[in-house]
This record gives sequence, C-alpha cells and structure tokens, in this order.
Amino acid sequence: MKRILKILAIIVGVLIVIAIAIPFFIDANTFRPTLETDLTTALGRPVKVGNLSLSLFSGSVSADDISIADDPAFSKSAFVQAKSLKVGVEMMPLIFSKQLNVTELTLNQPEISLVRSENSEKWNFSSLGGNNKSATQPAASSGNPNLSVAKLNVNNGRLTVSRAGSEEKPHVYDKVNIEVTTFSFTSSFPFKMTAQLPADGSLKLDGKAGPINADNAAETPLEAKVTIQKMNLAASGFIDPAAGISGIADYEGTVTSDGHQAKTEGKLTATNLQVVKKGSPAGKPVQVTYSVVHDLAKQTGTIPQCEIAMGKAVAHMTGTYDAHGKVTSVNLKVSGQGMPVDDLEAILPAVGVILPPKATLKGGTLATTMTIAGPVDKLVTVGNVKLENSTLANFNLGSKLSAISALSGKSTGNDTTIQNFSSDVRVAPEGTKADNINLNVPQIGVVTGGGTVSPANELAFKMNAAVGGMGIPFAVSGTTSDPKFVPDVKGIATGLLKGLGQGNANQQNPVNNVMGLFKKKPQ
Repeated sequence: MKRILKILAIIVGVLIVIAIAIPFFIDANTFRPTLETDLTTALGRPVKVGNLSLSLFSGSVSADDISIADDPAFSKSAFVQAKSLKVGVEMMPLIFSKQLNVTELTLNQPEISLVRSENSEKWNFSSLGGNNKSATQPAASSGNPNLSVAKLNVNNGRLTVSRAGSEEKPHVYDKVNIEVTTFSFTSSFPFKMTAQLPADGSLKLDGKAGPINADNAAETPLEAKVTIQKMNLAASGFIDPAAGISGIADYEGTVTSDGHQAKTEGKLTATNLQVVKKGSPAGKPVQVTYSVVHDLAKQTGTIPQCEIAMGKAVAHMTGTYDAHGKVTSVNLKVSGQGMPVDDLEAILPAVGVILPPKATLKGGTLATTMTIAGPVDKLVTVGNVKLENSTLANFNLGSKLSAISALSGKSTGNDTTIQNFSSDVRVAPEGTKADNINLNVPQIGVVTGGGTVSPANELAFKMNAAVGGMGIPFAVSGTTSDPKFVPDVKGIATGLLKGLGQGNANQQNPVNNVMGLFKKKPQ
C-alpha cells in the first residue's frame, strides 16, 4: 500500500513539474500573429496585442495590453485600449498541436471610445465585424466572420461617448462590466451590463442581442430590461443638454430593437426636476410613463403615449422628434384636464413660473392644451390655460389695486380668490406673451387684457378692470416676483371725461376719486 502511495506521489510530482515546465518550452508569443489575425478578421479593425504569457493552471494566455483601431472615418486613435487581455484556450490542442482554440476573452480596464457622426447617421462602432478597408485581412468576405466564444467579458472599463464636431463635453461612464455568454456573430447571445453613470448614478441592462449586423453593428437586434438609479438627467447623456432639463431620476423599462426600429417603454421617477434653464427644482417627485418608437436609420421617432403625473395631476403628451441634427427638434402636443392645483403648485418653479414671495396657489383645478415645437434650445410653446376656483394665498391683489377694490365695496383680505382665469399664451426664447386674459376675482371684479413677460421676468401688461359699471385701465410692470400696478391716467381720464360737469356742484371729481384710490395724486 505504501508503495502504491509512493508511486502516486511521484506521478503527481512529475505532472506538477511538467505543468510548471511547459510554459518555458512553449513560447506563447509565437501565437501572437495568429491571435492578432483572428481578432482583426473578426472585428474588421487592426488589432495589436502585447507580450503574451501562458498560464497552464488557468488554461489561458494573457497579453500585457491590446488596442483595437478606430474607424478611420472618425479618428486615427484607438477605439479600444485595454491594459490586459486574457484569452481562455483549449490546452491540449495548444500543447500537442500548437493550435490556438479560443474559448474565452476578457478585457481588463479597457478605455472604450464611442463617437457618433456629426449628422447622427452612424457610430464609430457601426463597421465592427464588417468589411472595413482599414483592417488587413486575408481576403474580402461577405457577411459575419465565423467566430464564436463561450465567454466574453469586460471588467472595470471606462466608456466615453461623444459626438464628432461637437463642443459638448464627452459623457464618461465608469466601472463598465459586460458579461456575454455563447457569443457568436451569427446568432443571438445573452448579455449583462452594469455601469456607473456620471454623478454616481448606476445603469443595469439584462437581455440578449444578435446576430451582429454585418453592414452596421449599430443596427444589431436587441432586447433588454433596463434599470437606472440616481441618474443625473443633465449629465447622463440620454437627454439633449440643450433642452435645459435637469434632476435626479430612477427608471425601470425595456428596449426592443429589430435593427431598424427600436421600441422603448417604461416609468421614470424624477426628483428636483427642472424643465427650463431659468427654472428651479420642483418640490415634489414627478412620474413619467411613456412609450417611444425610434427609427435607427433616420434618427427620428414618435411618442404615441406619455403620461406626466404629479400626485393626482396628470398631463398627456404625444408627438414626434428628430435627433438627426446637432440639436434635437420636437413637435409635441400636451393636454391636461381637471388637474388639482394643490398637486401642481410644487412643479411651477420647474417650468419657470415665479410667484410673488410667500405666495402660493391653493385649491381649484387647472386645464391646459399646448403645442411644443422647434429645436429643444429654442422651443416655442403655444396654447391656453384655464384656472378655476383657486386661491393665491398670501397675496392681496386688492391692496395692489386699491381703486378697484374700493369701488367694488368689498373687503379683499390677505388672499386673492380666483373664480376663473383663462389666457392664450405663447412661450418662446424672446419671452412669454399672454393674450385674451380673463380674470374673475369676486372681491374686485373682472380683469381683462394682455401683455408680455421678458426672459428676465420683467412684466409689461395693459389691463382693464370692470367694476361698478366702470372700466378702469391700468398697467402692470415690475417683475413676476415683485409686480407693480400703475393706473393708466390717460385712459381713466378719457373714460370719465364725460362725467365731468355733470351732476351738482358738490359732486366730487370722479378722476380725483379714482386716482386717490390708487394712492396717487391726479395729474
């Protein structure tokens, strides 16, 4: 028995010695030309591999570094630059026949550069796997290369996404990890991907892709579940920065692509949402439930369904967009009916609506129908707004219009009750225009008119208050946070001129009455 154990120990020892010695007898670098040629042929790009070393115990060949050339139409720098490449191989053919049969590829700490063309028609990875003239390969062939790998991994990579000819800062995604099993250019394969988004958000994809489109890798079929947490909307790269949208969002959804048309749907919950550049963050979370159909070739899409909700206030949006140019253009329709003001009040700052200090809208409902069109950095919004049975708390409009409130003979109090308000509005880069304003404040009367709000929130309105059988014109200047109400002296005098000289001698001058109520001396 002892003799048998000694023999086994000797055999094991010999095997260990052989395992240790084999790497010294097999120069792994002799396989470098084969490995470079196989990868170059498969990717359609020149591939350079550094010094190779063989590890018999792990059954792999490792390279110190690797670089994959970019599409020459984009740049002469590397598309992928990795610190190391680990190649899993079948050891028996390698040892006895010196054949390199690859079973696994692992890129460690790669720097990957994704660049979109200036006209948005293609990416620098679109030609991967195709017949790229920049790649030196034995012979031109049509279709995908006949290459399959059991495992394909990317560990701790960095992904940089940019656009050719753009002054916009590239978007960088760190800690990129990709796991692909049963990879093949010619069939579907499952994959998982995780990444750290800019500003510490996280991205997770789980699905399948393939077969690789030989003519345009960007049009490869894809199905995946997408999970995003703490995404910074302004820095994420998923939204055109020209839109001025910011906030932190969580997202759950799916994406499906047949290589020509991509469909995505899901739910996004945003906190601190800001919709316009000059706005401020919303005070409550906003939920967006949507579906989008995107044409990959034309870089255009439709939004057949989108619901924007804050509490019980829900607005519906449909429309189209065109991301083909440097700046995305949209043509959208937004409508909301019977939306509770109490739920909407917190989002007003996000859309650039500024109320006077300490003033808040309470109660009632809001209805609106809008069209939003143009490039996202120069949007024009046209539509109407209707507000019913609401209160502008902590703002006494009567004290600003003392003449009107006095003529009505009613006490206005510290709040302004709004029975009805309606207006046609147009919001554009040059400012906001409000026409056909009709405001019914029971303590005062009916106020009509129109005017503008400049990009600096400066007011220029001409209004008329109908109260006590009189029409009292006045102007509104100042800013949205500090409005100034000024009587139109000329207009008042013209309206009351006929009253001068009528009645008995003891009757007070009606102009003096009105001007006194405005707390201004008659002119």
